[in-house]
Amino acid sequence: MAGARKVIITCAVTGSIHTPSMTPHLPITPAQIAKNSIDAWQAGAAIIHLHARDPIDGRPTPDVAVFRQFLPEIKAATDAVINITTGGGHNMTVQERLAAPVDLAPEMCSMNMGSMNFGLFPALASRKEWLHPWEPQYLEASRDFIFRNTFKDIEYGLQALGEGCGTRFEFECYDIGHLYNLAHFIDRGLIKPPFFVQSIFGILGGIGADVENLLHMKRIADKLFGSDYQWSVLAAGRHQMPFTNIAGLHGGHVRVGLEDSIYLGRGELAQDNAAQVRKIRGILEMQGLEIATASEARAMLALKGPDSVRF
Repeated sequence: MAGARKVIITCAVTGSIHTPSMTPHLPITPAQIAKNSIDAWQAGAAIIHLHARDPIDGRPTPDVAVFRQFLPEIKAATDAVINITTGGGHNMTVQERLAAPVDLAPEMCSMNMGSMNFGLFPALASRKEWLHPWEPQYLEASRDFIFRNTFKDIEYGLQALGEGCGTRFEFECYDIGHLYNLAHFIDRGLIKPPFFVQSIFGILGGIGADVENLLHMKRIADKLFGSDYQWSVLAAGRHQMPFTNIAGLHGGHVRVGLEDSIYLGRGELAQDNAAQVRKIRGILEMQGLEIATASEARAMLALKGPDSVRF
């Protein structure tokens, strides 16, 4: 089975966690985001997960006009599944976070399965000087911040995007309780299989990056969802490659990218997103696993196809 199973690689290209001062390789402008996305697809990523950044200073932005500066280029150059965030950035309301996805109607969107503390402030200790004043302010604000995604918020997203746009979801589960939140919506008939469950480790406020936690998350997901789901794993920072490797060995899909870690190895900054994709692809292929194409990922996840998006 291992030799025949196809592993989906998702690449999260820029995110809203890292700031420009942390690495010169973080894609900021639409041109940089587009190039990084295309290169990651060429390296083997079937799904490209995207946030937008202010092209001037790199802060996260929900502006649909910025998304429209890079999405058509990615779509024209690749057959990648384009997955747009509904998480946005820490300073955005639920309405702001969902405005661009509803306008764009992508094949996939992320969906955080609960409200949570989301601490980025430890990164303040890593440097004294910053390129932009917003960066330390943004990180410090996370000390007293709750990422909000209530049951009502999730219902709104499922209705506006799922029912309204035919979009399916990368269900982001940062803790065991998030799996049970997902099961709640499944029991109510608001979410239909197959489910794409992204287990997330190592974010301050979520479940820790411990291998026992990874295996426990898988056991609970198996218990709740049986054969109706596809399991994927991402881990923050230095845990990225070890955890995605373990996920592949245990029947999972993987997510890498500069949203989740700015490093390629110990003390080595990743030059771009494609470098991380190539690295995890090589590790998985050495273990006899095959990498899924975008069309294979669409079939596994029952996606609507690129002709039904609005960009």
